[in-house]
Amino acid sequence: MAKANSKNWLRAKGSAAGSKVTFLELFFDLVFVFSISQLSHALAAHYTPLGAAEAALMTFAVWWVWIFTAWVTNWLDPDKMPVRGMLVTLMMLGLMLSASIPEAFGDKGLLFGGAYVAMQVGRSLFTTYAMTRVDRANTLNFIRITTWLAVAGVFWIAGGLLEHEARLIAWVIALAIEYIGPAAGFAVPGLGRSRPSDWDVSGAHMAERCALFVIICLGEAILVSGRTFSELPVSGLTGIVFVTGFVGTVAMWWLYFRFGHGRAAHRIEHEETPGALARLAFTYGHIPILAGIIVHAVAVEFMFSHPHETGDLGIAAAVLGGSGLFLIGNLWFKGATSRQLPLSHLAGLVFLILLTFAAPFLEIYLLGILATLVLIIVAAWEYRSLTGTSAAPTLH
Repeated sequence: MAKANSKNWLRAKGSAAGSKVTFLELFFDLVFVFSISQLSHALAAHYTPLGAAEAALMTFAVWWVWIFTAWVTNWLDPDKMPVRGMLVTLMMLGLMLSASIPEAFGDKGLLFGGAYVAMQVGRSLFTTYAMTRVDRANTLNFIRITTWLAVAGVFWIAGGLLEHEARLIAWVIALAIEYIGPAAGFAVPGLGRSRPSDWDVSGAHMAERCALFVIICLGEAILVSGRTFSELPVSGLTGIVFVTGFVGTVAMWWLYFRFGHGRAAHRIEHEETPGALARLAFTYGHIPILAGIIVHAVAVEFMFSHPHETGDLGIAAAVLGGSGLFLIGNLWFKGATSRQLPLSHLAGLVFLILLTFAAPFLEIYLLGILATLVLIIVAAWEYRSLTGTSAAPTLH
């Protein structure tokens, strides 16, 4: 009977329904809308080297808990009641995690670490049970994964009990363990290590899930522009900054979705070892993409609040760094899925590097306009090189 129940929790592989993103998965993502908002606000409010390091660590953690859940729902069927219960529980824990972000390095460190460990280890244990006697290779995979997450969990909890720099160090160790895990095949003495052929994922599902997360991040950038603009007096300058932030976000959407996402989805669906490509292009490759969008949202806030500032290299780093991180992520993502690095993206990074030399002498809003112009040029260059036409592009 247990065997039948376990089977009933898995998706039907090889069918359209087996790769479909369910409404519950979209509902689950709502928690991470809040997470991304909290992360961008935390970075903007504590924009110092230490604050940036803390925000980066929390961004890595939020992405990791989300992408691990995306991998799990590639196998588990969210339309089955036990899986629904698991995802709803993760949503509640995720809400606790997100709510604790502003004070994660203050009074709510244990809440952040505890919620994170509960999500990671709890989901992995549940999936191990669901796989038992159904898929031996993946059962062993999730036993290995649970082992790695449990070891990392010791440092997450310990960090929550420590204070200040000690907490940061403990959490960096925890995160390093978790990030090394997939690359190391989650090797465990006596249990061996996972092989790329073991990860028989639905490429269409993985591509769509990551695309939806990118949409969440882009949505936060749009909200920042709209919310801040609504709170300021109407003027020519605020209008220019508003348009600059919006156009920059649209350019990011174009660069990711016009060619990158579609080609990646097609490639991974026809890959002999989709798990290896999913790990490289989606699990790791999307990190700078998401970080770039978050930093871009923070940069838009700075353009509104310090438009005439010059010589502030920290703010300039945010304005140029958001675009730069996004291009690096797309370079990684598109290179992994098309087997060639887009020249347009490399040129865009060169342009941004050249702008860093002019940054100390330019007002922030002008620097933002130039960074956005770089994204537009890269998008136009890529479009022309891949379509071979100057005809007006079709949005889809």
